[in-house]
Formats: sequence, structure tokens, C-alpha cells
Amino acid sequence: MSVHEDLLSGYLRRRHSVSKLVVHLIFTTQYRRKVFDGEMLSQIREALLSAAEKLEIDILEMDGEEDHIHILVAYPPKLSVSVLVNNLKSISSRRVRILNTNLQKASNSGVLWSRSYFACSAGGATIETLKSYVRS
Repeated sequence: MSVHEDLLSGYLRRRHSVSKLVVHLIFTTQYRRKVFDGEMLSQIREALLSAAEKLEIDILEMDGEEDHIHILVAYPPKLSVSVLVNNLKSISSRRVRILNTNLQKASNSGVLWSRSYFACSAGGATIETLKSYVRS
């Protein structure tokens, strides 16, 4: 590996750009209802990982609790954070609602995610620091 390649390891290299964009996302359930269990979190993880290939993103870390999830995502510059969020929410919601028919009863409307979200650039902290935060 040359010095140049070593300097750019971990960066997304495309034809006309080199980037390293990482965002920490938090999605909460509608009305912060406590609906997730370990199985649902696994289903969400699977849905996000399958969406990652289509969206050309990397899910660096994902974990959650009964009423929210944290996701650490590396994404290309062509993809806006709002489009990324909308895609991840819709794909994961569809998957969880299909696999958990009781969710409609638990959430009254069948809506999984709140319309709001938290997004923070991961530029200030190291990726390892953020990964350990999301894990805990």
C-alpha cells in the first residue's frame, strides 16, 4: 500500500470526489411508545443493512432501546441527510410492521417512527468514540 493510499484509507473515493461524511442519527418511536424488543431491534438492523447497499451507505453501528435507535452512518456527498433519514425510516418501518402484526395494536395508528429525528455530524469525535457511545 502506498503512502497516498494509506492516507485515504477509510475515505469514500469516487470518480470526482473523496469524502468522509459520517452522521449520528437518532430515531424515536411515535409518541416515544416503548414498542421495541430485542427481536425488533434485530429486524431493524437487518432492514437498515439491506437498505445500505441500495443507498450506497455504510451502517457503522446501530443499537437502540424500547423507544429509540441510534445509527452511525457513513454516506456519500450526493445523498442529503433528510433523504437518507426518510429512506431509512420507511424501509425499517415497513419491515417491522410486516414481521410484527401486533404493532398496529400497540401503536394505535400503525405509525412506527416519529416525524422528527436527531442528526449530528460526527466530525468532532472519533468514530470509535461514537461507536462505543451507540453500543452503550
